[in-house]
Amino acid sequence: MATGWGSLLQDERQLEELARQAVDRALAEGVLLRTSQEPSSSNVVSYAPFTLFPSLVPSALLEQAYAVQMDFNLLVDAVSQNAAFLEQTLSSTIKRDDYTARLFDIHKQVLKEGIAQFSPQTVFLGLNRSDYMFQHNADGSPALKQIEINTISASFGGLASRTPAVHRHVLNVLSKTKEAAKILSNNPSEGLALGIAKAWELYGSANALVLLIAQEKERNIFDQRAIENELLARNIHVIRRRFEDVFEKGSLDQDRRLFMDGQEVAVVYFRDGYMPSQYSQQNWEARLLLERSCAVKCPDIATQLAGTKKVQQELSRVGMLEVLLPGQPQAVARLRATFAGLYSLDMGEEGDQAIAKALAAPSRFVLKPQREGGGNNLYGEEMVQALEQLKDSEERASYILMEKIEPEPFGNCLLRPGSPTRVDQCISELGIFGVYVRQGKTLVMNKHVGHLLRTKAIVHADGGVAAGVAVLDNPYPV
Repeated sequence: MATGWGSLLQDERQLEELARQAVDRALAEGVLLRTSQEPSSSNVVSYAPFTLFPSLVPSALLEQAYAVQMDFNLLVDAVSQNAAFLEQTLSSTIKRDDYTARLFDIHKQVLKEGIAQFSPQTVFLGLNRSDYMFQHNADGSPALKQIEINTISASFGGLASRTPAVHRHVLNVLSKTKEAAKILSNNPSEGLALGIAKAWELYGSANALVLLIAQEKERNIFDQRAIENELLARNIHVIRRRFEDVFEKGSLDQDRRLFMDGQEVAVVYFRDGYMPSQYSQQNWEARLLLERSCAVKCPDIATQLAGTKKVQQELSRVGMLEVLLPGQPQAVARLRATFAGLYSLDMGEEGDQAIAKALAAPSRFVLKPQREGGGNNLYGEEMVQALEQLKDSEERASYILMEKIEPEPFGNCLLRPGSPTRVDQCISELGIFGVYVRQGKTLVMNKHVGHLLRTKAIVHADGGVAAGVAVLDNPYPV
């Protein structure tokens, strides 16, 4: 895959002028973040980092990622309903990983109380994002390989809806109108809001609200506001509260309806609660209260557990997809085609062999803990040191090993506030947003609703946009 913008990347003065124009257009379009200096205030904002040019993506891989998204929605939903699979899969992890164990304790308590789990009226809502890279095969062909699926707080659907106009503008400035027209329209925030709206409607109370669980310091608020605004346009009101507010003012009535400040809540949408550092003891108690309610949770605790790395690794085992999606061989084939090599590090021969493989060829593997939010994976020498420490300890069961995906680098400019305009060698990660709604055992919605392309310089091994490494981008289909 060539860069496509080769000659344009040579002219430094032109790049600087284009960058000024692109930044102004990004600000005008609302591609915004709060600043790290004032993360709780919108008095001063900046543009969210983005690429100067859209990055080339093979059309066939983009189509493949879209085609498999509804299968991933079904798979996540099937895993979340299979308590025995979750318990068996996470049994070794919860012995060594306190955070996953706390989530699992809430899951068990909700199951034990039989909270409307299998009532024909109970509504389940999944908003997820499946992330991929483009493996550069030995014969030069590219292949779509999944990195992970995010089942809680899948972000950047709002900002991704606003970036196509910026890249079209850059190409139009260069009089490349044909190329500008090839940039795909993309509106994940509308699709994500449609899912929430459907769940709200099925809940069946016209005056009930959507409760967005937010962080105190939220730089990415404009991404969230895009979804809130879509809901308000449908006359569905959203209130933003922290876990601490739920602990202090949240309550359940005798029918387990959830009330916040005296107002009934139909849907709880988590944009917090995906990392251990986000939970104090009060926050854990607030999470349990929310899970015990009959409000629709996005996600419920079982769906959050379905997104763990350990579950991802277990799903790649021979025959496992057939058990979870019986009678759906085509869906199974589409899913399996995207899997990279994944290995368990549980105690025993299988885990020992995986560790030996990684120590023999460290450049081919990544060590992944059960964490979301970017910046947690270990590579190269760091991975070797960690495996040497872990190999005789049961703590190794809280990690999985994954074959490293090797994309072909290309040139682009990553525009960041306060950084000079320069060309970097980059790689991209493609995310597809999925939405599903289930009522009882009936799936009432299952769709893909848009994409997110993020690009980073190859010096950065790990970390997303929010971790300050990758930047927003758009696919240029070739």
